[in-house]
Amino acid sequence: MTTAKDIMHEGAQWIPQTETLDVAAQLMRDLNVGALPVADKNERLCGIITDRDIVVKCIAEGIDPSQCRAADLCEGTPRWIDANADVEDVLHEMGGHRIKRIPVIENKRLVGMISEADLAQHLTDEQIAEFTELVYAR
Repeated sequence: MTTAKDIMHEGAQWIPQTETLDVAAQLMRDLNVGALPVADKNERLCGIITDRDIVVKCIAEGIDPSQCRAADLCEGTPRWIDANADVEDVLHEMGGHRIKRIPVIENKRLVGMISEADLAQHLTDEQIAEFTELVYAR
């Protein structure tokens, strides 16, 4: 059985919900990622912000990213997957919610992220087709 932990990108990092978006953007640059999980003071997932969120919801609105916090961009219930979940569960969680990145949690701690690129590297053509149909064909 292939698990979420088998296909995830290791080394994902939280950003505190109180952190500013300019710092978030710098961390994304340094880590070469397009999304960061956002954690509350207890290091619990409270959202995810993307580079697109920063551009569209902050900069394009004329808001100074050094004055806007990560929590300001978090919307809805954050989705995540357990590290031991089967890859089919990963596909259904991501596809069912039409999301392109998902944090991987083990023992209530962030251990990695799964993105479209991770799926493309580790899944069969049939599984990739299923994911693509779920996320993009609706």
